[in-house]
Amino acid sequence: MAKKNIDEMSFLDHLEDLRWHLIRATLGIVIAATLAFIFKKFIFDVIIFGPTQMNFPTYEGLCKMSQIIGLNDTTFCADKFPFVIQNRTVAGQFSAHIWTSIYAGFIIAFPYVLYQLWRFISPGLKDNERKNSRGFLVIASFLFFLGVLFGYYIVTPLSINFLANYQISEQISNEFDVSSVIAIVRSSALASGFVFELPIIIYFLTKVGLVTPQFLRKYRKYALVLVLILSAIITPPDIASQVIVAIPILILYQVSIYISAIVVRNQKRKMKNV
Repeated sequence: MAKKNIDEMSFLDHLEDLRWHLIRATLGIVIAATLAFIFKKFIFDVIIFGPTQMNFPTYEGLCKMSQIIGLNDTTFCADKFPFVIQNRTVAGQFSAHIWTSIYAGFIIAFPYVLYQLWRFISPGLKDNERKNSRGFLVIASFLFFLGVLFGYYIVTPLSINFLANYQISEQISNEFDVSSVIAIVRSSALASGFVFELPIIIYFLTKVGLVTPQFLRKYRKYALVLVLILSAIITPPDIASQVIVAIPILILYQVSIYISAIVVRNQKRKMKNV
């Protein structure tokens, strides 16, 4: 009975430890969200609504590329988009301000959230595992922010440009709700950020034996189909955008195979030494 109580307390201690890590992570997000809430002009005018302006760097770059290859009549070189952004609900702007600040807070505080997760799981690792995984926070944060930037500067502009210029009738004018515009920016950035974590996910799946490099190579063609489906989900339904998004995901998949092979090789080397 005594042993059962000790085990129960040990489990409760783990839950208590997890609770405090979650509280700290949440506080980090709240602090970052508060900063985002305060600097609303920069968050909305520069970041959120940046891809809705034709002077956005991506459009300028694509316009120059189009002119080089002789495509002068392209939507990337237009003076402005054929739509207006408006609010249709009484509390729409305030709600958009709150939720955008929360999502921005999560993105800003992502490294700290990862740090709290690491603080929770690291005591259960062996000394050599903890030492070899020291760069986890830096690499995972770098990949996440790289994905967010990719989603913001590539996926979002392509989506807005395609959807804003898509027209089924000249009798219809585009009047986009502010929540719809924010949703495109948010989903593109966050989805890309999490997709770019693929090498980290494969690393841990290989460590626990759920994935092997042979498995990843064997099902590479199926992964290609899944990547194209994923690209179709997070981008507008045009082939060019899907290919642009699919290329870095395929590169990440190939990198994941190399990472999985390195993990397996290190595990075999340790087994021989034992």
